[in-house]
Amino acid sequence: MTEQTEKGWQSYHTVWAMLFIGWVVSYADRACTGPVVNWMIANKVGFLSAAANPYALGGLLGSLFFAGYMLTQFPGGYFGDKFGYRTIIVISIFWAGITTLFTGLIGGLMVFVALRVLTGLGEGVLYSNDRSLVAQVTPPKKLGLGMGVVMAGLTVGLSAALVGTIPLINAGKSVLGQNAWKMPFIVLGIVSIVVAIIMRIALKPEDKSVPENYMKAIINLSKYSIVFMIVIMAIYFAANTIGLSDVMIAVILSFLAIVFLGYIVVTKGGEVGPVLKDRNLILIYLVHIPLLWHLWFYSFWGGAIVKDFGGGTLTAALLVISFNAIAGVIGFPLGGKISDMVSHKPNGRRNIFIVMLALMTLFIFIFTAYVTTGGKDMVIQSVILFLSGLIYFALCPVGHALASENAPANLRGAAFGTLNLVSEIGAILAPVISGALRGGSGNWGSALILDGILMGVACLLVIGIRNKVSSNNGIAAS
Repeated sequence: MTEQTEKGWQSYHTVWAMLFIGWVVSYADRACTGPVVNWMIANKVGFLSAAANPYALGGLLGSLFFAGYMLTQFPGGYFGDKFGYRTIIVISIFWAGITTLFTGLIGGLMVFVALRVLTGLGEGVLYSNDRSLVAQVTPPKKLGLGMGVVMAGLTVGLSAALVGTIPLINAGKSVLGQNAWKMPFIVLGIVSIVVAIIMRIALKPEDKSVPENYMKAIINLSKYSIVFMIVIMAIYFAANTIGLSDVMIAVILSFLAIVFLGYIVVTKGGEVGPVLKDRNLILIYLVHIPLLWHLWFYSFWGGAIVKDFGGGTLTAALLVISFNAIAGVIGFPLGGKISDMVSHKPNGRRNIFIVMLALMTLFIFIFTAYVTTGGKDMVIQSVILFLSGLIYFALCPVGHALASENAPANLRGAAFGTLNLVSEIGAILAPVISGALRGGSGNWGSALILDGILMGVACLLVIGIRNKVSSNNGIAAS
């Protein structure tokens, strides 16, 4: 596309704003599960009250969501390339709103598991289409900034879930009693449905050549989702029947990513081969496994970590960990802007990526050292977590822009879908393995150290990426 030179509000700004709001509700829907699980464990209510290791089971509930989320990454991007990115985005938000609402209306462990898997399946198609739509409508010199501004909505939704879930539960006690944990799902489900309707009205297609066929898109997505739902639930039931641990269930679920990648290579390798075989893209995919591990380790268990080490109430602990999340409001656009400033240099984005990952690794170990040696000052914890979050969320749009530059324009949806398919292995494993480490050792020290080690591995992987800038992004290769 030609770069827009007009001043003032442009059409791509409207797209940015709508996608920002979409990420707010999408992340609030998924992130509220962690505080809900923490509240249920602390109050010994619901289906976690009788669990032998409630931390491991609670982590598995988060992992099951990401199993569904992981498996629709590639189909979502693939169908976005075919039916329009806006179409799939609206479907994703509406789908997640419906399943989140029903999570709050229906009870029981099995129903909760099934609905969280369904929510993950619906939300899994958002990322690849969001990234592709930003790349499609944004002037090339503002690509990193656009990636960052939009995904700042992620941190707003994450922060809202961390800070607002417990107050919503408390507000629901007078009506729902011990089932007050359902209230956040009811509220967020309704809000998401409303947002989906607004996005459908506000997002108008710019490329009239790409049909926005909602019915065909829903039918095609549903076919994949039904199969994935059956597979995930079958694994869950079979594993429970033979007595596998929660960690082993999560490991098996993570292998679904490898199996599905094999299926993609066999059935669509000729069509999407460029995004499956490119060395730079493969390294970018692998780097994001530790990145997603870190995000969902902190997002799911952050409140429990701060509470265990610092004492105080769960509400206060969630407020402290929210400083890590809210830093993304600054970090996302800042990182995108910085990466745009160096995009013309050889390996410019890659080098910034390496520096940020190294700093991120350092801050993980600083926080670990502080809390494990008895540091309880919540102000100091909040400052460390804010700076850590600032760096983490700043590096995310750098990685996204790097992926966009290395992917063919007509296969961006497939590329971002593959990226998140692979990276969600980290999101699946982090909640349950970290929870199991906490349950086995009695503290979060070993889980924090593991997080730092994995981030260090990501830093080493990025070194292998070589400059390759796609001319379809409007930036000359060096």
